[in-house]
Amino acid sequence: MTSQLFLTGCEDLALGLVGVSVILALIRLLRGPGLADRIVALDLLTVLAISLIGVLALRAGQPLLLDIAVALCLVGFVSTIALARLLLRRNIRDNSSRVTAPEAETGK
Repeated sequence: MTSQLFLTGCEDLALGLVGVSVILALIRLLRGPGLADRIVALDLLTVLAISLIGVLALRAGQPLLLDIAVALCLVGFVSTIALARLLLRRNIRDNSSRVTAPEAETGK
C-alpha cells in the first residue's frame, strides 16, 4: 500500500464521516426541542463546514482554501457568541417577568 493510496482512502473516509455528521446535525437543528439545542447544532454545522473545507483543500492541493476556513472560523465564533448572548438575554427577561412581590407570595 502506497502512501498516496492511504491518503486517498483517509480523505474518502473523512468526507463520508463529515457527510454523516452534517446529516445528524441538520436533524438536531430541525428537531431540537429548544433554542439552545439549535444554537449548538448551528455551531456544529460551522465546525463541520470548516472540516469539509480542510479535507477538500488537502484533496485538491489548494492551500488557499484554508484561508476561507480561517475566515469561517472567525465568523462562526462571533455568531455563536452573539446567539449565546441572545439566549441569555431572553432567559433573563423571562425569569424577571416571573418574579412576584413578596407580599403576593405570603397571601397578605
